[in-house]
Amino acid sequence: MNELLAVLICVAGGFAGGIVGVGGGVLFVPALTIFIGLSQVEGESTSLLMIVIVALVGAMRQSSYGNVNVRNALVIGALSPLGVLAGVAIANHVSERVLQLSFAALALFFAYRLARRALAAPAR
Repeated sequence: MNELLAVLICVAGGFAGGIVGVGGGVLFVPALTIFIGLSQVEGESTSLLMIVIVALVGAMRQSSYGNVNVRNALVIGALSPLGVLAGVAIANHVSERVLQLSFAALALFFAYRLARRALAAPAR
């Protein structure tokens, strides 16, 4: 049953993220921790793995349109493991509650930025 629920969460999160224009992790992590019962670290790790798959598919599709700057992508790809190592080290040394509150603060920050951008956009 958890597998079916996970599939539904992924489809709903991907759809909502695509409609609203936010990354799926903002939706996936809370859904995985609340509805599936994963810990914060498990939810974030699972979301990161899903992002890799989605990014690969998106990059291939956008590359066919000529929208990918390969040089920048290679630089980001080469430096990302450093950020991952730092994030894993931090996640392993702080409590799960700190991770949850940090994620909530980040989600609120992104919501604020989205709302601010939407309100500042010129009317069409």
